[in-house]
Amino acid sequence: MTNPLILKTYSKTLTHTPPPTLRDQNAHVANVVAGRMEEIKNAYTHTRIKMPKDYYKTLGVEKNASKDEIKQAFRKLAHEYHPDKKGGNEAKFKEANEAYSTLSDDAKRAQYDRFGSAGPGSGGSGASAGGYARGGNPFGGQGGGFDGFDFSQFTQGFGGGNGGQNVEFDIGDIFGDIFGGGGGFGGSTGRGGQGGRGRAQKGRDMSIDIEVPFRDSVFGSTTTLRFNRTAACDHCKGTGGEPGTEIKTCDTCRGQGKVQEVRRTFLGNVSTTATCPTCAGKGTIPKEKCKVCRGAGVHDKQENLEVVIPAGINDGEMLRMTGKGETVSGASGSASIPGDLYVKIHVVPHPLFQREGSDLHSTLAVKLSEALLGAIRTFATLDGDIQLSIPAGIVHGEQLRVKGRGVPIGNSKNRRGDLFVKVGVEMPKNLSKAAKKAIEELKKEGM
Repeated sequence: MTNPLILKTYSKTLTHTPPPTLRDQNAHVANVVAGRMEEIKNAYTHTRIKMPKDYYKTLGVEKNASKDEIKQAFRKLAHEYHPDKKGGNEAKFKEANEAYSTLSDDAKRAQYDRFGSAGPGSGGSGASAGGYARGGNPFGGQGGGFDGFDFSQFTQGFGGGNGGQNVEFDIGDIFGDIFGGGGGFGGSTGRGGQGGRGRAQKGRDMSIDIEVPFRDSVFGSTTTLRFNRTAACDHCKGTGGEPGTEIKTCDTCRGQGKVQEVRRTFLGNVSTTATCPTCAGKGTIPKEKCKVCRGAGVHDKQENLEVVIPAGINDGEMLRMTGKGETVSGASGSASIPGDLYVKIHVVPHPLFQREGSDLHSTLAVKLSEALLGAIRTFATLDGDIQLSIPAGIVHGEQLRVKGRGVPIGNSKNRRGDLFVKVGVEMPKNLSKAAKKAIEELKKEGM
């Protein structure tokens, strides 16, 4: 059967000629596709692509940094750039997250150190060795053509869209317009899950700052947070429908979860498949909407959350409460997967103790006579009072070490750091006649 669109194209170029044969039509389509692909290939080849990113520099750590140092650096940047925070920076937050996801994994880090972010299997591009990941051309990779190549990665790594940079065109957009989300090449899923059942959307993350007493930061505690968030409706459990209501087939997609769309392209009208916007790919919708959330599946609520403060937590550390962030409404009121809640800890300074790693430091003033002759002093620690022995002849600024009175180490309740007490000798200012006489005697003794 003759394609009317192709016949129309021929009518502009081959006037007063007989209608083309099916073979001629196929040849013409092949030439058009080949020409368009050559344009895209040339655009890719002549565009300067800046292959990423020094992950160590992104996190501000040395290449020999430990896992703990990398973790601390990421937490600091995550709090500083979190998009939900005033003055946050979503792009830098994503960069820090990308760097941490690679450097916190031993296998990925080893591969990154060997090949760099553009090495085989790296998270930066997601392409196979036959594609552009090692500086090659995606149009001439292994196997020839596009089999196994994910065009959606161009959107993630370059161009516009989510976190893209450096390239002024987006191949994902080009093929998305033609084939409906990139589903026509090598099994690419495209963006947003078009072409199949929709993936569950995740809600926004939240961030809360809290103050923790110094003693609680050392020994751990439990506190209750009270905050407002958008959460799944308690009445309908996030379904958007009244409890017990009939679930009916979606009228838009007729239960398929997908709808057909016809797009006009340079090849003519192309039929594509997309996720149903009414049921979000589920194929069903509730017959009666929830009366509490009015079918949204979510509502604002005040949350009381018990948070466990682990022993030995540092000032500035963040606790992640999975699934305690915000929930957003999807199509037909279906609630999304809730985001996460990040709790940043601010330790209130103690008037007597300072922390250095797992050790605690404090000071103690002693009299000159105690320094010369020695003494036993009662000293208040975080665990309670202890009897501290002041050795005779101690000098000003000398430190006394009390073992096992510091901060718990790791998750162990039996391993703790030490307490260091710096001794300060107080010199008498006003001496009585008797005191002066006694000191004169000491002077005669050569003291």
